[in-house]
Amino acid sequence: MLRAALAGVAAVALAVTAALAGGQSAQAASLVQVTGFGTNPSNLNMYIYVPDRVAARPALLVAMHYCSGSASAVANGYFRDYQTAADQYGYIIVFPEATRSGNCFDVYSAQALQRGGGSDPVGIISMVNYTKSRYNVDPSRVYATGVSSGAMMTNVMLAEYPDVFAAGSAFMGVPAGCFATTGGSTWNSQCANGQISKTAQQWGDLARSMNPGYSGAQPRMQLWHGTTDSTLNYNNFGEEIKQWTNVRGVSQTPVLTDSPASGWTRTRYGSSSVTAPVEGNSLAGVGHSLPQNGMIAYAINFLGLNSTSASPSVPSSPSPSSPSPSPSSPGGSCTASITPGTVWGDRYNTSVTVSGASTWTVTVNITAPQKVSTTWSGAFTWSNGGNTMTVKPNGSGNTFGFTTMTNGNSSARPQITSCIPS
Repeated sequence: MLRAALAGVAAVALAVTAALAGGQSAQAASLVQVTGFGTNPSNLNMYIYVPDRVAARPALLVAMHYCSGSASAVANGYFRDYQTAADQYGYIIVFPEATRSGNCFDVYSAQALQRGGGSDPVGIISMVNYTKSRYNVDPSRVYATGVSSGAMMTNVMLAEYPDVFAAGSAFMGVPAGCFATTGGSTWNSQCANGQISKTAQQWGDLARSMNPGYSGAQPRMQLWHGTTDSTLNYNNFGEEIKQWTNVRGVSQTPVLTDSPASGWTRTRYGSSSVTAPVEGNSLAGVGHSLPQNGMIAYAINFLGLNSTSASPSVPSSPSPSSPSPSPSSPGGSCTASITPGTVWGDRYNTSVTVSGASTWTVTVNITAPQKVSTTWSGAFTWSNGGNTMTVKPNGSGNTFGFTTMTNGNSSARPQITSCIPS
């Protein structure tokens, strides 16, 4: 049932390019499998992305996939922008991969909900320790992120290992401990349907009970949820905010509320800064389909991955009217923002607006087997078998657009990978 319920999160299936035997160095700038990384009671797979230029003391991001997903699917789909930023800032990404039926992470068993108890969290920590020991990782800059099942595991990992993770960003999750079951079940309908409500103190106590006796610093948490999510009900978003504001010891009343884009409400708790103790992002009219274009850039800023140093200089928050940004080139100020348009049948439109430069080059990736059928208001060239577009202005201004044929993959959306002023 778990697999069926969460399978609506789209997969982008790309083959892993290489395999890595335990103890070897990873091939840079590719997704590589690691074996023999340590204690692994639930037989997880480990994949790692190491950029060509690794920072002297790199940060480490643990990125976890959705139910029915895989490391390669999330790495080359929803989390592609994390890899683009890793190439710029020199951090390393570990992608755990669940291998049980349904490819869901264990966020429900008693073993998984206790530090050192067994199951997936123990294997994931082994991956963290392996990477820290081989790549001179800065232990103060270890982060977690995930989608759906991976977001639920992000909540669990931060609750169980607050001494390991500095912050997390969870897209469409539930509070740590909410999905607990008995009798071997892997699905908690009450939690999924948003029917479990606790006080902030109760949620906080539940998180702390996963690592009893710990009294040190707690990680920061960024939360994302769509208001029409019918897989993991939107009520879970409010319960997560209760839990993490209590864990962090800050008020449930936001100190900042703004709207980075249309239909998007962002709240910050305990501080108005980009690196607030807790941040919530509510997306009006959005179902179980996060992250959307540009959102990973905000997660990167919140986590503090936008720097090669241990004390990043965090840029100011985008203004309330700012669109979701695209990744940009080092030293550049060009931004390309996607506006989804009409969707009909097996195709949809996309409009892109460029700001910050009058001449520019924008690169857009299209997920195979999707193909672009029509373009307008730009000079387009193609590579990567027709799935990468390079666009320049053609004298029609700073907006261009295109129509994409889904070819059986109706969920994936274009990803802007760079905007370079010229």
